[in-house]
Amino acid sequence: MKQDIIIASDLEKSLTEAIERVSHDHLFVLTDTNTERYCWPLIKDFAIMQGARMITIAPTDEAKNISTLTKVWSALQEGGASRHSLMVNLGGGMVTDLGGFAASTFKRGMAYINIPTTLLAQVDASVGGKTGINFGGLKNEIGVFNCASSVILSSAFLRTLDKENLLSGYAEMLKHGLLSTKENWAELLCFDITNPNFDTLQMLVTKSVAIKEEIVNIDPTEKGIRKALNLGHTSGHALESLALEEGRTILHGYAVAWGLMMELYLSAKKCSFPAKEMHQLENFVKEHYGKFLYECKHYDTLYKYMTHDKKNENGNINFTLMGAIGDIRINQTATKDEIEEMLDYYREN
Repeated sequence: MKQDIIIASDLEKSLTEAIERVSHDHLFVLTDTNTERYCWPLIKDFAIMQGARMITIAPTDEAKNISTLTKVWSALQEGGASRHSLMVNLGGGMVTDLGGFAASTFKRGMAYINIPTTLLAQVDASVGGKTGINFGGLKNEIGVFNCASSVILSSAFLRTLDKENLLSGYAEMLKHGLLSTKENWAELLCFDITNPNFDTLQMLVTKSVAIKEEIVNIDPTEKGIRKALNLGHTSGHALESLALEEGRTILHGYAVAWGLMMELYLSAKKCSFPAKEMHQLENFVKEHYGKFLYECKHYDTLYKYMTHDKKNENGNINFTLMGAIGDIRINQTATKDEIEEMLDYYREN
């Protein structure tokens, strides 16, 4: 499941080499309407892209569903795709997740390359081989593990992002910082993500991806330590599902940031995570991400969503918690009372 992670200083050269490494009969490019407008122009005139067949889907996580997937399969079929074809997914996490799943299942699997265009996709969604769609009101409910042949990371695309999408990706980098070292954590807290130096950001992205890659290489199918990457996600996905149910669109990284706040509180209660680092995270999240508002009446719904988390075993809600920065505690359970106490803490702080 090893994939090539390419930090592109010369985007055309990197993309050309990545495509030429995969023998193929047809080349397809999947974008959404936003990346078609803002990101496709950065690569469309490359010689290697001439003759590529475009597939464009609707943007945002609401389009990450079976209906959109069917449209992509149909477009591949109509375009004469075979199992020897190649698809380039140009977009954020929704495009790389759905495009990767479409490629992995069409004709029982064709090769694909990810070019993540958001910070979130660069440090999280496009790396590690998770593909899939939302289903039945639940995040990433249907999918497969199947790595892209290459993932090409370029800061050129990050310059197209608004502040909210930069912050969304940065939440996953904060998570990687908590999983790694105090030095990396301090570096992330000190970086000015609201007015970024993109060369420095590219360096931080490279470190962040290396942290994720190291974990994925040890445990590609999430039987053990890869569950570390779910820090903040059991709670965060529940908030996303509640937002989806109520028609409140939120970015994934914002939900992760709020989920990190919740789960570091749980870490402090159950695993003695230091209060100093917990408050550092809380202050950073409050300053940059604001708050997700919910009431006591939502507790049962949020709890219900947590019971659907894919890490759960034997009927227990399964969290990844921390004993300290770099001290990862997977397979931690919490009672309904403890979860409600965590929800209280976040709501009241």
